[in-house]
Amino acid sequence: MGRTVTETARRAQIVQGAIEVLAEVGYAKTSFARIARQAGLSSTGMISYHFAGKDELMREVVAEVWRVSEAYMRPRIAAAEGHRARLRAYIESNIELLAVHPQHLAALLEVLPNLRGDEDTQQGYLESARAVLEFHQRQMQQAQADGGFREFDAWVMATAVRGAIDAVVTRWMTDPQLDPAAVGRELADLFDAATRAEAK
Repeated sequence: MGRTVTETARRAQIVQGAIEVLAEVGYAKTSFARIARQAGLSSTGMISYHFAGKDELMREVVAEVWRVSEAYMRPRIAAAEGHRARLRAYIESNIELLAVHPQHLAALLEVLPNLRGDEDTQQGYLESARAVLEFHQRQMQQAQADGGFREFDAWVMATAVRGAIDAVVTRWMTDPQLDPAAVGRELADLFDAATRAEAK
């Protein structure tokens, strides 16, 4: 049986509270008591009613961050015309998330290292990340076939793009003065120069 509108709204309220607490105090200090206070709930029992435990709640936090990220990035990438523009949109929108949804990314960085190696969420995240990498590898290969990108190892380039974005996110965690928009443009310029085909 599906959840009622009220139940769905309450779960979303709890997840948002968890994201805010994770971003503020980190995974180790995130408790149902803190989340309940942050979400404006009368007791931790309301969290236990909707989530079997901390692991289940953390899985939902990861899922929510993925949903929010995709909802922000997908239309921006779709609106870009041409391979070079789509690569730029992917890089810039990824990094813009730091400014648009800072708590979501901070929460994700807190949760993932603390999941057990055999945890379904960890495996699910790794599979999703692998699928995204393979998708961008195929996109780059298509751009090469169309003549828009020069010849290079598409897997290496896709991995370099992902690694550079992740490095920016890690740097941002310790340097709140970092300008995501400026860094995104610089990184997009760098990979545009690294991938584009030379004019004939």
